[in-house]
Amino acid sequence: MTGATEGARVRVDMKLEIVVIPVSDVDRAKQFYANLGWRLDADFAAGDWRVIQFTPPGSPSSVIFGKNVTAAAPGSAQGLYLVVSDIEAARNDLLSRGVKVSEAFHGGGDVHTGTDEPYLFGRLRVSGPDPERGSYQSFVSFSDPDGNGWLLQEITARLPGRVDTDGATFASRTDLASALRRAAAAHGEHEKRNGGQRDENWPDWYAEYIVNEQAGKPLPS
Repeated sequence: MTGATEGARVRVDMKLEIVVIPVSDVDRAKQFYANLGWRLDADFAAGDWRVIQFTPPGSPSSVIFGKNVTAAAPGSAQGLYLVVSDIEAARNDLLSRGVKVSEAFHGGGDVHTGTDEPYLFGRLRVSGPDPERGSYQSFVSFSDPDGNGWLLQEITARLPGRVDTDGATFASRTDLASALRRAAAAHGEHEKRNGGQRDENWPDWYAEYIVNEQAGKPLPS
């Protein structure tokens, strides 16, 4: 091969599709994840092998577990993150399903030692959501019957560079509704700063706010 194509690299998308969860009791785990309201995609069995796949609502990735699908010890999967747009609403949904969940918490600064269960941003857990409700800063934790550990993380605005395009996409109607509520609240403050007059261009303002928030760009004032 010669010319411009010689030595060229072809980028191939690599999309995270599956996370394997090690469990000891397949049917018990199936009941637990079904009770979370996750979509059951598959339950296949052949001989001494069985695999079950669930997908969390709005998620592009799924989890699988079963019999003879992993050599990992049951309960050894930890730090499994689920991104949500409203940490309190997500926690309340889990509670309504009878799931034992932690209180919402946020980090205690750059603390990576101590007795608290570790998570991505450290170890010290301070009770309650982040006081300023900063994106990436509020968490809730829970475990499945085997002890595999999950964390909910509230993300409302992505860090710069985390979104590839200027468009905004939403995995679910709930996420879109949450974005609209945040835009509405911010737009209300915008109108107050402008003498309380109704902004006839509110659709454009909403659109700019939602797109910039998701892309990690400066928000309109």
